[in-house]
Amino acid sequence: MTQQKNKEADAEGPPRLPMDIKHIKNLIELMVSNDLSRLELREGDTHILLRRGHPVVASFSPAPVAAPGHSAVSATGNPAAVAAQPSAAVPEAAKETFIRSPMVGTFYPAPDPEAPPYADVGSLVEPDTVVCLIEAMKVFNEIKAEVAGRITKVLVKNAEAVEFDQPLFAVAPE
Repeated sequence: MTQQKNKEADAEGPPRLPMDIKHIKNLIELMVSNDLSRLELREGDTHILLRRGHPVVASFSPAPVAAPGHSAVSATGNPAAVAAQPSAAVPEAAKETFIRSPMVGTFYPAPDPEAPPYADVGSLVEPDTVVCLIEAMKVFNEIKAEVAGRITKVLVKNAEAVEFDQPLFAVAPE
């Protein structure tokens, strides 16, 4: 019976190792120092895709949602066309941009529970302004606005889990 379990384990391949966070951080530093907006690496079964840049200008109208297991694709078969479709949003809402999460983790609006938040509704931010912290794998990462304007909405609560590219703040240009 033990030999059968070993054969089954061998058939699945070697056990997966956790991603090397130091390697990913080095890739992020490479992106920043060379002003890259996208970096994609494939090595065997490992695939890493990193994106950075300006938040997407979006409205508050609902976006097309795909059924689980399916991707949102327009009738032309072009996924980019789905995001480019115009929406019937209020003109002022369309001017807002979002500060999005660059990673999966836990959102913290302040450096510690007793401190005031880095940014709140009404705060004026510049691209280099730190607006929050995101904890990922026990590392606290300072998140910068990357846009200039005034915070109009805080879209996440303290200690809430956030996903990659999830909107954290809405910002109106000044």
